[in-house]
Amino acid sequence: MTDRYDRGMETRRAVLGDAHVDRADAAKTPLDEAFQTLITEGAWGTVWSDDGITRRERSMLTLALLAACGNFDEIPMHIRATARTGATKQDVIETFQHVAIYAGVPKANHALKLAKATYAEMESGGADTDGSRKGGSGDDV
Repeated sequence: MTDRYDRGMETRRAVLGDAHVDRADAAKTPLDEAFQTLITEGAWGTVWSDDGITRRERSMLTLALLAACGNFDEIPMHIRATARTGATKQDVIETFQHVAIYAGVPKANHALKLAKATYAEMESGGADTDGSRKGGSGDDV
């Protein structure tokens, strides 16, 4: 593995939590191994590991981009990550308000619905102590 991969795994664990990363790693197969390496080095080892902006700001940008592009499957994972990045519920509300104005109300509305459900799950104990979802995970990034 490369230094960028190692740095990416460290950042990925810090943002998503050990339980989430362990589940994703255990679910890795030859079919997606190269993809998992790509996202660990590229997304986590390069973008998320850069100190140009804070992890809080990266959380907000990521949530906005996911919602604006209609990539809703990863929103719950990144809402859970806010427990570790410092992005508050108010930050998330503000983020999705921007999405509503610049990318469309239906996208922001759906993202907010997912955020509400994920926060409720986290607050009810339906998430591991690190904030990741208990049980199987469809969020493998």
